[in-house]
Amino acid sequence: MLAVLAHRTYRHLFAAQVIALIGTGLATVALGLLAWKIAGDKAGLVLGTALAIKMIAYVTLAPIASAFADRVPRRAMLVTLDLIRATIAVALPFITEVWQIYLLIFLLQAASAGFTPTFQATIPDVLPDEADYTRALSLSRLAYDLENLLSPMLAAALLTVVSFPVLFGGTVIGFLASAALVVSVTLPSPKPSVPRGIWDRTTRGIRIYLATPRLRGLLALNLSVSAAGAMVIVNTVVIVQANLGLGETQVALALAAFGGGSMAAALLLPRLLDRIPDRPPMIAGAALLAAGTFTGPFVTSFAELMALWLVLGFGYSLTQTPSGRLLRRSAHPEDRPALFAAQFALSHACWLIAYPLAGRFGAAMGFNTTFLLMGGLATLGVAGALWFWPSKEPAALPHTHPDLPPDHPHLKEHGAKDHVHPVVIDDLHGHWPEGRSHLR
Repeated sequence: MLAVLAHRTYRHLFAAQVIALIGTGLATVALGLLAWKIAGDKAGLVLGTALAIKMIAYVTLAPIASAFADRVPRRAMLVTLDLIRATIAVALPFITEVWQIYLLIFLLQAASAGFTPTFQATIPDVLPDEADYTRALSLSRLAYDLENLLSPMLAAALLTVVSFPVLFGGTVIGFLASAALVVSVTLPSPKPSVPRGIWDRTTRGIRIYLATPRLRGLLALNLSVSAAGAMVIVNTVVIVQANLGLGETQVALALAAFGGGSMAAALLLPRLLDRIPDRPPMIAGAALLAAGTFTGPFVTSFAELMALWLVLGFGYSLTQTPSGRLLRRSAHPEDRPALFAAQFALSHACWLIAYPLAGRFGAAMGFNTTFLLMGGLATLGVAGALWFWPSKEPAALPHTHPDLPPDHPHLKEHGAKDHVHPVVIDDLHGHWPEGRSHLR
C-alpha cells in the first residue's frame, strides 16, 4: 500500500492531508473547551448547533464552490482556501461570545466545503492507475482514523504544558503547512470543453450523480453509513457514562475500537478490490452496519460494546472507502470536481438527517429504541443500494444518438448512430441507457 507514496505529487498531497487533519483535530478539542468556557453546562447545545452549521455549510456550499473550481487553477484554489482557513483559525482563540463561534465555524466550514471536494477530485488525476488510486483511498481512510485516535492524545499531552487556546495555533500551523505542500507540486487542472452558465455549473455534479445508477446506489449506502455512524458519534459518551456507569477513559477506548475496525477494513480493501468489483464489499459493509446496529439493544457490558463498535467500524470503512472509485469512473476529468462536490454535499445531507435523529431519539425514547430506529434507516439504505445499483454492470452499453447529425465527431469516432462504448453522463449522454433509444 505504501508503494503509492513513491509518487512525489501524491506524497506531498497526502502529507498535506495528514497535517491539516491533525490541525483540525486539535481545533476540535480546543473548540469543545472553548464552548465550555463560554457556555458552561450548555456547551453541548453550542457544539450541537455548531455541528449542524457545519453540515449546512457542506450541503449548501460545496456545489456552489465546485461551480467556480474550473475558473482558477486547482493549486491556486487549494492554497487560497488553506490560507483562508488558517486566517479564521487565528481568530478562534479571541472568541468571547457564542454567536462568534457560530460565525467562525460557518466561515471555516465554507472554506472546507470548497477545499475538500476539489482536493479529492485531484487525486484520481494525479494517480490515473486504478490500483494506485485504490491504495490512495485506503491511505486516506487510515489517515482519518489515525487522526481520530492521535489528535486527542496529542491535545491531551499539549494541555499538560499549555492552555487550550494554544491548540488553535496547531490548527493554523496545519493549514499553513498544507498550503506549502500543495504549492510545492504541479497539479492537473482539466478544463471544461464548452463554457457553461453558473446554474449549469452549480447543478452539474448533482445531475450527473443522480442520473448514474451506481451513484444512486452510493447515495443509499451513504444513508446506511450515516445512520450507524451517527449512533456511534453522538451516543457513545452517554452509553458509556450514563448506561454503563463508566468514565472518560472508556469513552475514548470505545471510539478507538470503532476506529480500529475502520482501519482493519482499510488495510484489507486494496487486495480485496484487486479481485472483486466494488459493489459486493460495499453492500456487505452496509449490511454489516444495519445488522450491527440492530444488535445494539442486546449490549449489556463494556466488552460487548467494544466488540460492536469494532464491527461497526469495519462495516463503516468497507462501505465508504471505495466510493472514490465509483466517482472516478462516473465522470470525465473536467467534471470530477463537480461530482466529488455532489458526493460531499449529498453524503453530508444524510448526516444532517442522522445526527439529530440519533441525538433526539436517544434522549427522548432511550437507546434500545434508537438502535432499532437507526438500524431500520441503515437497512433502508441497503435496500436502496440493491434496488438502484445493478448487480451486473457491463463495461460498455449499447445506445443510439438519433438527434446527432451524421458528421458529428462522436458518431465518426464510433462508426454509427447505434454503437457500444463505456458511458458516463455528459453533454452527449444526458441519461443512462436503459434501451437503445434512451440517449439523445
